[in-house]
Amino acid sequence: MKILITGSGGMLGAEFLREFSSNTNHEVIGITRSDCDLTDKVATKSLIVSIKPTVVVHCAALVGGIHANIAHPVDFLANNLLLDTSVILGALDAGTSNLIYIGSSCMYPQDYRQPLVESDILAASLEPTNEGYAIAKIAGSRLASFISSEHGLNYKTLIPSNLYGPGDNFSPGSSHLVAATLLKAHNAKLSGVDEIDVWGNGQARREFTYIGDLSSWLAKHLDLISEFPDVLNVGAGMDHSVNDYYESALRVVGHTANLKHDLSKPVGMMQKLMDSTTARNNFNWNPSTNLNTGMKKTYEDFLMNRSKK
Repeated sequence: MKILITGSGGMLGAEFLREFSSNTNHEVIGITRSDCDLTDKVATKSLIVSIKPTVVVHCAALVGGIHANIAHPVDFLANNLLLDTSVILGALDAGTSNLIYIGSSCMYPQDYRQPLVESDILAASLEPTNEGYAIAKIAGSRLASFISSEHGLNYKTLIPSNLYGPGDNFSPGSSHLVAATLLKAHNAKLSGVDEIDVWGNGQARREFTYIGDLSSWLAKHLDLISEFPDVLNVGAGMDHSVNDYYESALRVVGHTANLKHDLSKPVGMMQKLMDSTTARNNFNWNPSTNLNTGMKKTYEDFLMNRSKK
């Protein structure tokens, strides 16, 4: 099997590339933005046709935290629409029979039932703070589903919860929650600060899955792609409050600080927990890395990479 992984320079794509290359007998090819501008439909099709993959695992996306999504909704909607249509239609034109599209939990409605099941997508309005990105991801997922139905192919969507782990984005302003908490705790320790700013009251809850759990599972079960439903949740199955993540980050970093809550800042949805029962019962999905262990591995990787700069 020849596997093409888009976005292999990002956290998720790089982890998939490492896992598939190390623990399978498949031929694995990773592409980054330096190889091809995936928003360019002609160039993307040409690249995929030249590779002739058996499976495309489409990880490439413009992603960011709540601050970035609020500040740049046009980029998150337009660029992801261009990128996804180029890759998915390019795979179709290249005769690729199998494609895994990586969705996002932001595809689910705001303030809806908990936990969220796959059929809840488009059941109600989206969370305004990341609506642009959510619309793009829903469109990409629907395109994959329509292709499967119309052409008899296996174009399936996996919806992970928020992900974290080695290779995470620690850039201020664009990082997700886990990386942001670790960076704030790290900087507070270096500067001897005993107070950390937190958006909102810290009670909003988020589900994060350790990236290694997802990559090892998919490497073992990719040959079951024809049996996957059109959309499949793969989340950790439990959530934690924002305060919990900050407190875990402080433990991992080895620092003590008070949390200063800024109630004027937006917090997004109060809870966004997914129901991954289908994946657990039918496809052996069983993520095992707990939050403290996963955050420790993430922080160790951050320190190692920072020491190389």
